[in-house]
Amino acid sequence: MDFMPDAQTSLTGLLIASFLAATLLPGGSEAALLAVLATYPERRDAALLLATAGNTAGGMVSYAMGRFIPVGTVPARLALLQRHGTPALLLSWTPLIGDALCVAAGWLRLPPWRSALMMAIGKGARYAVLAGLML
Repeated sequence: MDFMPDAQTSLTGLLIASFLAATLLPGGSEAALLAVLATYPERRDAALLLATAGNTAGGMVSYAMGRFIPVGTVPARLALLQRHGTPALLLSWTPLIGDALCVAAGWLRLPPWRSALMMAIGKGARYAVLAGLML
């Protein structure tokens, strides 16, 4: 018996896992990506695109949540984001601070399209490096 899901189901699961991992929920989209690449290496481009899209969309949900936080005095720990603006979101893929950066970007009312672009570049680069190491 074959218990592996088909490629479409695997890619859909990757998209969902990547989305959830970028919200405030815990998750490991890297493991999902590596599992899809190990099972369906011919679907590398689709896997990278879907993982990046899902993770970026999740980051934008965190950004939107930050928009609902009333603007007030900016804590010192937001200095990186305030000083560097949207380019700091290239680090949105990093463990522990990545989700906070996305929420803070919304709270600081950084431009949403530039924020999404920087998130996508940073998150996509991380997935591309993982895929390159795998294949």
